[in-house]
Amino acid sequence: MLQTPERPDRFTCHNGARAPLPFDAPEYARRLAALRGIMDRHDLPAVLLTSMHNIAYYTGFLYCSFGRPYGCVVTADGCTTVSANIDGGQPWRRSHCENVIYTDWQRDNFWRAVAALVGAPGRLGIEGDHLTLAARDALDRICGPLQLCDIAPATAAARMRKSPAEIALIREGARIADLGGAAIRDAIRPGAREIDVAMAGRDAIEAEIARAHPGSELRDSWVWFQSGPNTDGAHNPVTTRALRPGDLLSLNAFPMISGYYTALERTLHLGAPDAETLRLWRANVAAHELGLSLLRPGARCAEICAELNRFLAGEGLLQHRSFGYGHSFGILSHYYGREAGLELREDIDTVLEPGMVVSMEPMLWVPEGRPGAGGYREHDILVVTPEGAENLTGFPYGPEANVIAA
Repeated sequence: MLQTPERPDRFTCHNGARAPLPFDAPEYARRLAALRGIMDRHDLPAVLLTSMHNIAYYTGFLYCSFGRPYGCVVTADGCTTVSANIDGGQPWRRSHCENVIYTDWQRDNFWRAVAALVGAPGRLGIEGDHLTLAARDALDRICGPLQLCDIAPATAAARMRKSPAEIALIREGARIADLGGAAIRDAIRPGAREIDVAMAGRDAIEAEIARAHPGSELRDSWVWFQSGPNTDGAHNPVTTRALRPGDLLSLNAFPMISGYYTALERTLHLGAPDAETLRLWRANVAAHELGLSLLRPGARCAEICAELNRFLAGEGLLQHRSFGYGHSFGILSHYYGREAGLELREDIDTVLEPGMVVSMEPMLWVPEGRPGAGGYREHDILVVTPEGAENLTGFPYGPEANVIAA
């Protein structure tokens, strides 16, 4: 009879050399010290992080789940990622901390690895907006009864205030977004498909990230380029629709450097716009410029939103406003992460502080069948400073710059 070798439920393997990370050791030490401060305030011996954004923020490792769980256990003197065997040694190479690999020979090996790292803390910090009911059941089954404390709001608040190193990386992303925008604009012509234009912008973005940040992982940068009726939604996917003279266009370039999201969004038009399109476009530009002037330390998110609402109401356009006027930046993406406490919406009372990074991005949407139909959106990234706010976006906006000859 064949002997079946014993299969471990977890192991460690430091395979290869450490890869360059987006930040140096003191930056990660600063973040972990702030997290341990949160732990102290909540009397937590250990924290289990499970989201892509928090694990990347505190360790440097951005995981790819594909249905498998990932985690990071932080204690008073340790920080260890828990990753699937399918990733090999990459999670260790791409982080500053320790790593444990779990195998999938039997169910719940992830939770056994977590239990070994957590010990018997009594109280455990978790991300309440990420831990599913199924994961909660597994945690209880393997780790025993624990008093859970949701530390997701506190970690999101900590991420809202950027360090100088983070701001430098976001500045780079804004620069690269401008280059992608230029490639997109150069590719616009009658008959070109949305996907053709989007690929031109994405290729330019990825080539510049590879040149300027050769140690980074090249992943997740993307472009949404929308035309005609497809401009009605800010997150509408690229299609094969061919551009036609008279189309309203929306340029959306998103460089991603080591999980850090940046964005450039602009309204354009293929050929001369009609009078109503021009009126709506200029009104949205005016809202954008007003919004830029309102971003300063001490300003409250809801009050900024109210001022912009008053402006659009005075223009008779408030009913066409599509969504909030801006949001925070950092480790976030269209499929993970968000610092929801820093958004320019009526229900957010956060006060802007130096070191926060926020967009200004008003959007008007006029449904099909009406004059000027389509979506109008301008988007800049700003760093709040002690004196006001610095705009990191350089790509021009408005009809004077972005009417493309048909």
